[in-house]
Amino acid sequence: MEKRFDVIVIGAGSGLTISSEAVQRGLKVALIENGPFGGTCLNRGCIPSKMYIHSADVIEEINKAHRFGIKAKVTGIDWKSIVKRVTGTVDKDAQAIERGNRSHKSITVYAETAKFVGRKKVRVGKDVITADNIFICAGTRPSAPPIPGLDTVKYITSDEALRLPKQPKSMIVIGGGYIGAELAHFFGTLGTKVTILQRSGWLLTNEDAEIAQGFTAAFKKKHNVILNANTRRVFQQGKNIAVEYDVKGRKQTIAAEQLLVATGRIPNTDVLNVAKAGIMTHKPGFITTNDYMETNVPGVWAIGDIAGVYLFKHSANLEAVYAAYNAFNPKQKVKVPYHAMPHAVFSSPQIGAVGMTEEELREKKIPYAVGKYRFYDSAYGHSIEDKDGFVKVLADPKTRQILGCHILGTDAAVLIHEVIVAMKNRLTTDDVQNTVHVHPALSEVIQRAFARIDWRVQ
Repeated sequence: MEKRFDVIVIGAGSGLTISSEAVQRGLKVALIENGPFGGTCLNRGCIPSKMYIHSADVIEEINKAHRFGIKAKVTGIDWKSIVKRVTGTVDKDAQAIERGNRSHKSITVYAETAKFVGRKKVRVGKDVITADNIFICAGTRPSAPPIPGLDTVKYITSDEALRLPKQPKSMIVIGGGYIGAELAHFFGTLGTKVTILQRSGWLLTNEDAEIAQGFTAAFKKKHNVILNANTRRVFQQGKNIAVEYDVKGRKQTIAAEQLLVATGRIPNTDVLNVAKAGIMTHKPGFITTNDYMETNVPGVWAIGDIAGVYLFKHSANLEAVYAAYNAFNPKQKVKVPYHAMPHAVFSSPQIGAVGMTEEELREKKIPYAVGKYRFYDSAYGHSIEDKDGFVKVLADPKTRQILGCHILGTDAAVLIHEVIVAMKNRLTTDDVQNTVHVHPALSEVIQRAFARIDWRVQ
């Protein structure tokens, strides 16, 4: 016999925004989560990784203290304390969120894996449940490429990397995206001998090319980065794991204690068996939604990574708010306002970005102008010795609207917010340039990049 609810929410990450809104409306909610509450961000992503990375950032500051006339050095790493600090915080938060949901009289928690068994029918454990509105917020998981021999060795993904009981002496990272770059920064700065194997000619290929190339050059000063590396096979070599690769046809082999595969993520639509419910997907399995986060099945919604619009926690939170509003106000639906969706890479150096890249503008044949400014040319940038950082702004030559901004360098993830606000509110480059900035704060690099726009059309 089916159990009926008003709302089913699959996934207790950003889906918690939806379940919270539903119970405030007096609705009966089924909340399905087969792992710790808080989703990928709290348990296996944003939060723990940034806590770890802060430890690396502190070490990096100590290691360069000599530049400022300070004699300091790191005398040791307490790995267990670092891990305990992170996992203790994360686990405590996840448990608190779960207790709060279980104690709510209008929420039934299912600690099970959800599977669709028909149109708007979900099996969880022994129960089959249905509802007028079903929200799929089940995210993604790490993917592994079909590398020969990979299934014969004990490799890790970002999931396991954030809970290693012992610091590896050496590590090979396959993949040079933001996950690989962030984790390589953490492990490498703490003393693990890290090698990144990147298939492309530079790291972070989804970023503006000039930013990615600048990041790659800076990162190579600190860690072993092998570019244009085609991974051929993986095999056990004594206690180590060996990776055979070639660079422009030249075959080589490298071995390390630990192998981290960071080659992207895939949506959990196959686990959910969404096809059984008639829910449409697109490659490589993301759920197809419209501007309101509706799927092709009325009353079924999808948000976050599994919908594949943006793979950011902040975009998932935004989508959750609008999906809930649209579901509960069907006559007043509002499109999700994605304009000025930002992102950041918390490696070293940091990256902050919003809007289109120069490559995207060229591809779409959109006229643009470019402005740039180096951190080191500002008073504060010089004082902190940031010789790698720079700001790049892209603007419409006619309207002076901001088309994109990309920052490499110290506190880039914070600095970008001035531009996010400007873009979100459709301000022009003049508005940013003419705003008085504190001198000699690092934020002057933003103002000066906008002031240096060469208005010749590119």
